[in-house]
Parts: sequence; structure tokens; C-alpha cells
Amino acid sequence: MAVPTEFTIQNITGKFTMNKTLSDSHDEILRLQGISWMKRKAISIATVTLHVKHYKDDGGVEHIDIDQTITGGIPGTTEKRTLDWTERETNDPLFGHVIGKSRRIKNLDEEIENEFMKKNWTGDTLEHGPVHSWVKSDTAKSGTSWLGEQIWGIEDINGERRYARHVHFIGPGGEVIDARLVYDYAGEL
Repeated sequence: MAVPTEFTIQNITGKFTMNKTLSDSHDEILRLQGISWMKRKAISIATVTLHVKHYKDDGGVEHIDIDQTITGGIPGTTEKRTLDWTERETNDPLFGHVIGKSRRIKNLDEEIENEFMKKNWTGDTLEHGPVHSWVKSDTAKSGTSWLGEQIWGIEDINGERRYARHVHFIGPGGEVIDARLVYDYAGEL
């Protein structure tokens, strides 16, 4: 389902489910991140729902808190994004020890090199600046090495405005994967 007309990247608060038909496969990314076959299989058949709360704190800094649930109400991962481009360490139950940072990007052409990450965003996403997420494994603690970079925004897909993420992933052996994740709007929080 498309996002409401008034929905923009300035406030992505809401509930979303991954649209597996419109999204690219991300199984190989999960494999290279060290996720077991059993967990990847469960993820592939489950419905993953994102509960997104997007807000500004008293200092005007943007935050995006995301709680994931899997079919049957099973808790998934929790993402706490502060859009100030400061590295933060997290021990994620699925991905292990990671280091990440997030920000709003005003000029994709000047700040992002990968062409896949820059294409197909709506005019209002480019005007307000999409969200840029950068996460890598904390190799010293996790024993693995990978890097995941994402651009989040609104994309026009088959004539509908959709919340999407463009993922650029570099695996432990230098494997490079670009994938698009597309979400159905499932309503307000």
C-alpha cells in the first residue's frame, strides 16, 4: 500500500511491512553478515513489520526509533537512529556488535558516490533530504567485517509513492551488493 499523499521523508512515523514482491532479495546480504540459514529462512517467510517513531528532541536533533516485529508478534531488532552523524556502538540481537551513524543528506550528488543509492527518489525527498544510514560490523567484537550503507526516502514505484531504502553492502570478502527494500504503509502508530 502506498504512503498517504501528505507523507514525506520529513516525518516517517508509521507502521510498514516489507513488500517482498517489490523488494530485491536481501538473503545474500544476511548470509554475508553471518545470519544462519535457519534464521534467514524464517525471515524470508515471515512478515516483518516496522514500527517507526520519527521526532525531534528538545535540541532540535532528529531521531528515528524503529521496533521490528515478526509474524506472531515476535520481537525483532530495534534501531535507534540519531541524525547527527555521530558513531554509536550497539549490540544488535540479530547482527551482533555494530557501529553506526545516521544523518539527513541535502545533496546526494555531492555526498554519495554510488549511483544506485541516488536514483529514483521523489522530488520532495530530494528537496528535504533523504536519510543516510551507515553501519559496519564492530570487527574486534564480532569477528566479522562488513559495511552497509542505506538511503531512505520516498520513491514512485508503479505510480505509487512508497517508503523505500536503497542498500549498498560490502561483505567480508569484498562482495558488493546493491538492493532496494520497498515497504507497504500499514497505518499510523
